[in-house]
Amino acid sequence: MLVALGFAMIATFMALIMTKRMTPLLALIIVPTIFGLFAGAGLGIGDMVMDSVKSMSGTAAMLMFAIMYFGIMIDVGLFDKLVDGILRLVGNDPAKVVMGTAILTGLISLDGDGSTTFIVVTAALLPIYLRLGMSPVVLTCVAGLTNGTMNIVPWGGPTARAAAALHVDASAIFVPMIPALAAGLIAVFAFAWAMGIGERKRLQREDPLRWGTGSRMNGTGTANPTKSPKGGLALGSGNRGTALMERVATPGNGTETATMDGTVLDPTRETLRPKLFIFNLAMTVAIMVLLVVDLVPMAYLFMVGTAIALLVNFPKISDQAKMIASHASSVIAVVSMVLAAAVLTGVLSGTGMVEAMSAWLVDVIPSSMGPLLAILTGLISIPATFFMSNDAFYFGILPVLTEAGAHYGIPAVDMARASITGQPVHMQSPLVPAILLLVSLSKVDLGDHHKKVLWRAVVVSFVMLAVGVLTGAIGIG
Repeated sequence: MLVALGFAMIATFMALIMTKRMTPLLALIIVPTIFGLFAGAGLGIGDMVMDSVKSMSGTAAMLMFAIMYFGIMIDVGLFDKLVDGILRLVGNDPAKVVMGTAILTGLISLDGDGSTTFIVVTAALLPIYLRLGMSPVVLTCVAGLTNGTMNIVPWGGPTARAAAALHVDASAIFVPMIPALAAGLIAVFAFAWAMGIGERKRLQREDPLRWGTGSRMNGTGTANPTKSPKGGLALGSGNRGTALMERVATPGNGTETATMDGTVLDPTRETLRPKLFIFNLAMTVAIMVLLVVDLVPMAYLFMVGTAIALLVNFPKISDQAKMIASHASSVIAVVSMVLAAAVLTGVLSGTGMVEAMSAWLVDVIPSSMGPLLAILTGLISIPATFFMSNDAFYFGILPVLTEAGAHYGIPAVDMARASITGQPVHMQSPLVPAILLLVSLSKVDLGDHHKKVLWRAVVVSFVMLAVGVLTGAIGIG
């Protein structure tokens, strides 16, 4: 009964948000509440949810102050030079922009924190997407895929959890999986290039004058930049993102182009602090280093960083208040989603649905498949880590599967390696606060993101699992 209710609850939630019958925020609250009552939670459902809220309070605090901190860094101009550098490297070709998204996300993902990665990537690249008229859903898809693939690094959450749950060394899990990680990244880059080509063709269809082979083109299907009246690069605006950009008429040809004026990277904005660039860069680098070495809690680190950033860049109290207020909408959007997700996780755990679903997964595996249990663990990790938290899977299901695998001579470390191959799919789960942050910052609907990313994430997981088996990192009993 609990197994059926658990899967039905998740299926209902996914159906509602992907068909846009309900916003993710409301679905995260209403759907678990209804199913929790059916599961017999009664008035105890409140305590279940509040226990989950308490466990997520640190994450909510971290996201709140991380959004404020990086928002302030965007306002003061820390990322302007990064955007200019990326734009010079990728030019105006949508295919190269999408590839640049994958590469930048991969590099920043080395810090092991998805939230930080998505904040920096959207700050640097979303204005470029909007500037070229590209779909922000492509950005979220590529960023989510890349970060999910990189999520198996040993200082990331999944590998550390698997190591702790099975009492094996994290490096012993990760090092043999490096070929699988490389194969997964190759698959991600292939998807990125294909989506970039698709965006290029779409833009050519929608605006053949700008993206075709006319007089304004460079002959390769990409637009030649023209000078805006203010001396900066001015690129034609597509159908997307024009509300965020100032439209400027180009004299003589009757064609509209767009500058960065009016965007979060407006070069004339009053919040720019060019004289404090070195200080802001040094402080941000120091925060990233402290994140990696994990000396202090992440939430507190961003609290202190935000306070220092406001105090140094905006000494006046009135300016500090304005800066805090300017990021209130982003904070509310993300933190409310995280707290709403606590309703789903609280009901799943409190009613016993997670335990029942775990036991069912183990029971449905026939004994004849025992020697293939490591491969089955990899396959199970794909949906399991999407439908439940990493904690529930790695500390609940994985030890049970590993114990069963031991009867067939499968080492625990092989089971651990197989278990991390589902991370590209896990990162897309609405239970992951970082992905909620990514879609919120990109102004993308979660259902639209899932339509584009889920099947690709499954393919990447299959590739990693297959390469892990072929290289012997994941053995057969």
